[in-house]
Amino acid sequence: MSRMAAMARMARSSTTAASTPPEEAPASFEQAIAELDRLVEQMEGGQLPLDRLLDGYRRGAELLAYCRARLQSVEDQVKLLEGGQLEPFAGGAGS
Repeated sequence: MSRMAAMARMARSSTTAASTPPEEAPASFEQAIAELDRLVEQMEGGQLPLDRLLDGYRRGAELLAYCRARLQSVEDQVKLLEGGQLEPFAGGAGS
């Protein structure tokens, strides 16, 4: 009986974990990068339990997708401003 009860508890907890909603999108690109940096540091530390490691990986994938989408949006806006041609940025520290 105790083995079946333990299996039922595990099934319920995995169902609950799988049905948790995704975290909110970051307020900005910079906030997403900062959160991604923190996640990478935690994961590289090697001290996270497996469940938290997997959650961190999932969140990192969400943040990466957000950042890629924001960068693509900005690139599309720059192309529009440049008449459809993406021009190299001429600015920099020397100008």
